Amino acid sequence: MESFLSIVRSFIPKSVFHTLQPVYHKTLAALGTLRYGSPAQKLYVVGVTGTKGKSTVTELISAILEEAGYRTALSNTIRFKVGDITEPNLYKMSMPGRFFMQHFLARAVTQQCAVAVVEMTSEGARLHRHAHIALDALIFTNLSPEHIESHGSFEAYRDAKLSLRDALIQSTKPKKVMVANRDDEYGHLFLDVPKAIEAYGYSLKHAEPHIENDRGVLLTFEGISIHSPLVGVFNTYNILAAATFARSFGIGTDIIKRAIEQVALVKGRVEKIEEGQQFTAIVDYAHTVDSLEKLYGAFPKDRKICVLGNCGGGRDVWKRPQMAAIAERYCAEVILTNEDPYDEDPLSIVRDMEAGMVEKKPTIIIDRRLAIRHALHKARAGDVVLVTGKGTDPYIMGKGGSKEPWSDEQVVRDELQSLLHPVRGAEVE
Repeated sequence: MESFLSIVRSFIPKSVFHTLQPVYHKTLAALGTLRYGSPAQKLYVVGVTGTKGKSTVTELISAILEEAGYRTALSNTIRFKVGDITEPNLYKMSMPGRFFMQHFLARAVTQQCAVAVVEMTSEGARLHRHAHIALDALIFTNLSPEHIESHGSFEAYRDAKLSLRDALIQSTKPKKVMVANRDDEYGHLFLDVPKAIEAYGYSLKHAEPHIENDRGVLLTFEGISIHSPLVGVFNTYNILAAATFARSFGIGTDIIKRAIEQVALVKGRVEKIEEGQQFTAIVDYAHTVDSLEKLYGAFPKDRKICVLGNCGGGRDVWKRPQMAAIAERYCAEVILTNEDPYDEDPLSIVRDMEAGMVEKKPTIIIDRRLAIRHALHKARAGDVVLVTGKGTDPYIMGKGGSKEPWSDEQVVRDELQSLLHPVRGAEVE
């Protein structure tokens, strides 16, 4: 059926297809749930949405549930996990289409999972990939401008997120839960649900007293102290989101504490790469102005060397100079490089970014590996090298849909090894 629909689509002119696109995707969603027997009805389904923090919150929730003895399935930007089986997400989509989500949930049922934790995006909602996924709970983290070109406006982007709240309201599950960040200016919109839905707001005040530094976060939740190696105030919020949901699920604070403290890292999210170097090397997904500023702000006392390749081709052109302006403000040295240019000229993208820097002259190295190598060679003991924009993204996307296999983590590891153990006679930049 899926192949048949793809063939039919190939014969439809693009202009016509874009008009019919909502019907096409709704049809796919309906056929998917029929094909796999409405698997969401046989699971407790937790959706997590927002601009930032979604993957981390899903990972924390899954860890807490597993610590409490539940068998879980997990779908996010980083990976897909069903019970004990984990595979990396190589789709460059948090919510892949073509029946993927229904098949994933069906696998969870087959593997006797009790709970499925699903990262839900505005793009997925726009394409109706959440349709027929009956939610038991939804968590909202935050909202800031992103994907403006694809949605048409910030208001349309916001409304795509809110359609997930509406999906919770319309869900046929008997007991439903909404958890939202009260400190976000849009949090109240997500908490605006019928009284039949249990609504829980969380705020930074619920973590007081709390401390964030480059060794992690220390917070207090319902009277217990939790120390997490995840850095930044944004991770305090992520922990609060996961812990608030867990309490609504009836999980005790002792289990929450134990699970959170065991999550040493989330791949591609403020991920420290250790190869014995005397400075800190970090890979992070930061792809919005706000997330980049919060990441840099998590290391206030450190000299920062920043590899900035956070702006893909054909999207969110407005943010390019703003991202570079943030880097100029926080970083001792800025190296501008390539991310996912698609059909744009990578140098043109970088020049758009460079326009946001007025006081410092960035180093421009389009080859991402060479840019990372340059940053690592510039680092001194005690510095922090921050490589941002890709996280766990498995490809650099080029012209005509070309894919170059990629891993920021592995490239940083390789270059650190070459730096620390140079081959005799090899040329060093």
